Amino acid sequence: MNIAVIGTGYVGLVTGACFAEFGVHVTCVDVDATKIEKLNNGIIPIYEPGLDQVVEKNVKAGRLHFTTDVTEAVTGAEVVFLAVGTPPKDDGSPDMSYYQQAAKDVAEAMNGYKVLVTKSTVPIGTGKWLREFVTANLKVETDFGVASNPEFLREGAAIDDFMRPDRVVIGSNEERAVGVMKELYRPLYLIETPIVITSLEAAELIKYAANAFLATKITFINEVANLCDAIGCDVHDVARGMGMDNRIGRKFLHPGPGYGGSCFPKDTRALTTVADQFGVETRIVDAVIEANERQRDAMIPKIERLVGDLKGKKIGVLGLSFKPETDDMRESPAIEIVHTLVARGATVRAFDPVAMDEAKHFLNGIEYASDEYDAIDGADALVIVTEWNQFRALDMEKVKQLLKSPKIADLRNIYEPSDMRQLGFDYVGVGR
Repeated sequence: MNIAVIGTGYVGLVTGACFAEFGVHVTCVDVDATKIEKLNNGIIPIYEPGLDQVVEKNVKAGRLHFTTDVTEAVTGAEVVFLAVGTPPKDDGSPDMSYYQQAAKDVAEAMNGYKVLVTKSTVPIGTGKWLREFVTANLKVETDFGVASNPEFLREGAAIDDFMRPDRVVIGSNEERAVGVMKELYRPLYLIETPIVITSLEAAELIKYAANAFLATKITFINEVANLCDAIGCDVHDVARGMGMDNRIGRKFLHPGPGYGGSCFPKDTRALTTVADQFGVETRIVDAVIEANERQRDAMIPKIERLVGDLKGKKIGVLGLSFKPETDDMRESPAIEIVHTLVARGATVRAFDPVAMDEAKHFLNGIEYASDEYDAIDGADALVIVTEWNQFRALDMEKVKQLLKSPKIADLRNIYEPSDMRQLGFDYVGVGR
């Protein structure tokens, strides 16, 4: 089977590379000529573990191609994925301008039956709009299918998520389109991956609903952690006791400075916007958004509890990306935390294993260190913001020697409070 993927951002590039790994012939398209040139030269524009090897392997095998020519890609494809960005606008609704332009380009290149598949996260009703829009813009009259196939990729684990997913959601109101999509995903039948076949609208809503629920779990345990701080008990004990209930589950019960990234903030806001359009209240999701914003503010008093007035203090920050194994800085809690520290007169010296180049687009007026120990040399306190594995086994004797005084604000709870206090650190976590 030949497919085209419109957009070589995070979702489009992973989707194209992984389908090529399944043996499908894939052409990835982007209007950004510089990005395509880099990809053709083996330069991957995003950091995602394992992606470079998958791309290199399938380019060499002749199954994966990159181009700026939409017409060439679409005319030779049986399935066309729309995987362009839908960033949030000021009111929280998704900006659909890139998607609409991609749909227009595809419509004008159509030369026979194809299934047009939305991979981007889009408002409910987009699939219906796509059929009407493409029909109105066809240069050659032809039948086509429309489907929604939302992605559930975790940054830092995207290859594994695509190859061994919890489920594949295929939304379409057309039997022929569903048949084509099931054939495309046939390699996953061998590992008994559940395939959810549903309507266009339900598939579009599943993506928003899933992310909103996960954001709710994170926010809930953060609020419980704040309560644990006030009571004097350990949120890890509470989370463990909760997570053993199979109705709740253990995942996403990890307290910290709040969720960030390219999905949860955008998708929770988008869900409330969609609900407003249909006249439905989303009080829980509204509260989640508000509580998540407050959670970041709640991290600052923890640091002040260690060092007092922040003015004139030097703070060593470890971790800037919104989560480990990615260089994605979008809505990272580190941005707001660092900005507040600087605004209150602190000097910040930070280190992140992969995100520092990206961080420079978001954070001005701070110093960037060469490694984790350089970041904390001479600092009044160490603040851990992102739980990269290499921060989990720091040489604590060296840390103590480098810090002006042994103070740690562990905003990801990667160390045990009792161990740290035994080593002589003044230590604060989240809910511990």
